[in-house]
Amino acid sequence: MAPPEGPTLNRIRQTGVVVMGYRPASLPFSYLDAQLKPIGYTVELCDRIIAALRVRLKLPDLEVRRVAVGSATRLPMVTNGTLDLECGITTNTAERARSQAFSVTIFVAETKLMTRDGERVQSLADLRGRPVASTIGTTSIQTLARINEQQQLGIRIVAGLDDPDAFQLLRSGRAQAFLMDDVLLRSLLAQQGGSLSADGYLISERALTVEPYAIGLNRDDPAFKVLVDEVITGLFRSGEIATIYRRWFESPLPPNGINLKMPMSAAFRRVVAQPTDTPDPEHYR
Repeated sequence: MAPPEGPTLNRIRQTGVVVMGYRPASLPFSYLDAQLKPIGYTVELCDRIIAALRVRLKLPDLEVRRVAVGSATRLPMVTNGTLDLECGITTNTAERARSQAFSVTIFVAETKLMTRDGERVQSLADLRGRPVASTIGTTSIQTLARINEQQQLGIRIVAGLDDPDAFQLLRSGRAQAFLMDDVLLRSLLAQQGGSLSADGYLISERALTVEPYAIGLNRDDPAFKVLVDEVITGLFRSGEIATIYRRWFESPLPPNGINLKMPMSAAFRRVVAQPTDTPDPEHYR
């Protein structure tokens, strides 16, 4: 007997359309190629989910509507039902899980500080009274605000509209540091054609937080989450996730041939061996 279908599958069946949210400039997770088509690690995982939907619903011509989202718009668009799948770089947190659901974890990042001109900074306490950049609508800027208030550091928080905008605040000297997930810091620098050593950038060794990324889903549709999780855990079990990971983190990326050279972390290898959707950062340490 086929498992029950919830509202998401019912609507996709009736309309013949699945709506996927993507980030236009979050390499290597979700970004635009030379033909302005969304590609990336998270986009590929969502494409696998959509392929499973075509089989499950017997809709080989299922239309995929791709909608660009930003840091500030992605969560509301999942919550209000605009998106069926949010395929970007969203951290699963207990607070966010009150308004939407998340797939099993698909990547584990760490929030770190990037500085330039050889200034070695390991914590926000080292930046007391100075301007620090992060991106609006992210867990990173929430962490920055919380620690700044708790420790009364007097940091002036400078917000970028997106990650490239926030990085530009550091590059131009309007911020003394940029707080963001380590993989995104490395990606942004690589896209500028630079490197940590050549351009005098430093990334803190110490992580402020652990960030489990997941695909955003409708909170009120556990049946759809089951299908999504089955596809992802199937990639984990088969070992295919290793090939997909290498394509986006250890190989030249289209369209410019950037290679992040980031092997799979121990934390994510543990998730692949034992899939989880917990938002608890301690689980991943």
